[in-house]
Amino acid sequence: MSWRYLIILVSVSVMTLVGCSQTPSTERYRIANDEAPLRTPTAAELYPLTPREEPIGRRGNLPYQVNGQHYQVLSDASGYDEVGIASWYGQKFHGHLTSMGEYYDMYSLSAAHKTLPLPTWVRVTNLDNNKSVIVRINDRGPFHSDRIIDLSFSAAYAIDMHRSGTARVRVEALHSTTDATMEPHAHFIQIAAARDARNLQNLAQQMQENYQLDATTREQNGLTRLFIGPFSERQTIHWINQLQQDGYQGIFRVPYDNLP
Repeated sequence: MSWRYLIILVSVSVMTLVGCSQTPSTERYRIANDEAPLRTPTAAELYPLTPREEPIGRRGNLPYQVNGQHYQVLSDASGYDEVGIASWYGQKFHGHLTSMGEYYDMYSLSAAHKTLPLPTWVRVTNLDNNKSVIVRINDRGPFHSDRIIDLSFSAAYAIDMHRSGTARVRVEALHSTTDATMEPHAHFIQIAAARDARNLQNLAQQMQENYQLDATTREQNGLTRLFIGPFSERQTIHWINQLQQDGYQGIFRVPYDNLP
């Protein structure tokens, strides 16, 4: 083998190795195909959202083009009500920036839409089982002609479409000043009562560690009572059902006006 041939062979080999080592750094996503996470959402991650007033985002609201298709973002979500196919996106996109500039969290109750302003709050109802979830739209997509919304994994789980991958849904824009979901936070939930407040410390810690719920105590007639809240009617029902399923018996709601 001549020295000239050997030098050329070594040079080609080095270029090939450099090219392979650089390829991963130019790819946006760690995995090629989207997939479900390794665990299901926790009760805290499925905690029902309450829409709130937010200004239009500084990013993600200009006209744009994807795959040769032009999209004009709506200036206002008022009156938006559409029926179509929903899908969900998960692990491939987890931790990457959304069109609004926030990090995508597949365990949050969020979604992507092609033309609604960012952010927009919507109610998504699975028309196959009538389950619904409120999500905050902070991303663009899905870029398939037959789909109208892309849900986070938790949102898809909440309406029981995480296994099928797609479902026929109704998407309704919500407005915090007029929508019925904006109920006053009128209820607390009593978890337990004890004469010695120290006996409630473990329960308060469980509420924080297991559900990310802050607990408060009130004294009345020689008893210390442990409460979580305040919650809307919808949230109160959710947490009573969830806590009873988890073995917390004897809990009950307390109207705000009746709090000690």
